[in-house]
Amino acid sequence: MPRWKTNLIVLWFGQFMATSGMSMIIPFLPSYIQELGITDPDEVAIWTSIVFAGNFLTAFLFQPLWGKLGDRYGRKIMILRSGFGMSIVVALMGFATNTWQLLILRLLNGTISGYIPASTSLVSTNTPREHIGFAMGIMQSGAVAGTILGPFIGGLLANFVPFQTIFFITGGLLCIASLLVLFLVKEKFDKKKAAKTPNISVLQGFQDLRKVPQIPALFSVTFIIQFSLLSVMPLMAIFVQGMHGNSEWLAFYVGLVSSITGFSNMIASPLLGKLSDRIGSEKILFIALLGAALTSFPQAFVNNVWQLLILRFFMGIFIGGLLPSVNSLLRKFIPEGMESRAYGFNTSALALGNMLGPITGGFISGFITIPGLFIMSSVLLTFNMLWVQKTLITRKR
Repeated sequence: MPRWKTNLIVLWFGQFMATSGMSMIIPFLPSYIQELGITDPDEVAIWTSIVFAGNFLTAFLFQPLWGKLGDRYGRKIMILRSGFGMSIVVALMGFATNTWQLLILRLLNGTISGYIPASTSLVSTNTPREHIGFAMGIMQSGAVAGTILGPFIGGLLANFVPFQTIFFITGGLLCIASLLVLFLVKEKFDKKKAAKTPNISVLQGFQDLRKVPQIPALFSVTFIIQFSLLSVMPLMAIFVQGMHGNSEWLAFYVGLVSSITGFSNMIASPLLGKLSDRIGSEKILFIALLGAALTSFPQAFVNNVWQLLILRFFMGIFIGGLLPSVNSLLRKFIPEGMESRAYGFNTSALALGNMLGPITGGFISGFITIPGLFIMSSVLLTFNMLWVQKTLITRKR
């Protein structure tokens, strides 16, 4: 097997574990917060959004720094730093005795994260250019599948083991994923050449990347995608409870609804990535945004769980073409030697969307209701589609 394919398989598993570990708490987070002493329903909703988003606040702040170090010292060591670090912090979450401790650990987890941009950068620089779209699709299927299948796994486990045990299991799996990277992933990286490049600041690196007009446009696309998709995610348990009612299997249904897009995403991402190698990532990104907008809107009007499941399944197919197309396009425009920095900044944009989406959704859901969040998501994705048409497709012509 070619080395780039081995790297791809191992890092797919690592991406899946890193993202599922961060999203596994979604189905039981409101119940866990109540277990930690918060009982008022409004306070539970706010704390749920803040704790969920806390991880992404520090990730937004620190990703560019890890990207800079990755360009200078190699991407593999950044993957190992992040993987082993997160395995420890996630396990410690099982020992939290109040919401403040849980929030601090989520903030720390975001600080030491960086697995995804480092692994994406390693794959993009060690994969033949004619297979970049396919490789980015495979990688994204692992990341998004982890984000969405994580709630399913968490919801299922919550019915059989204490909440704290789920954190211990996640930490152990992250450690295993990091060990696989240590022994199986091989990186082609010229340390001597990297050491000779000017040691510029993070801010200067951003200024250099801004000189390529397509790059900041792609950062904006990433932010809006994540903001619109994540705004309703922490409140999915409340939304499903309103339709399904209280039952011992509520966490399972919430996990299933939250994760169903992951099943279709895993199928669609590699296929759409391979198709983008043939017809262009710009076209795939435009079509995927249109489809995501069209499948998000009717979710506001469902009246049972099964209707929601069907719509989210088809939504997952289109989600499969979003971030892989962005990553492929970034590889096309990034100046040589700045790959990790560019993916780090893009991950910051992603983390900012992940952070502001849930917080905004939590606060405005009282004014526009949870169904209104689905409509808001559809509108934002539509504007994003028009932005892609203007900044990438029209500019290319």
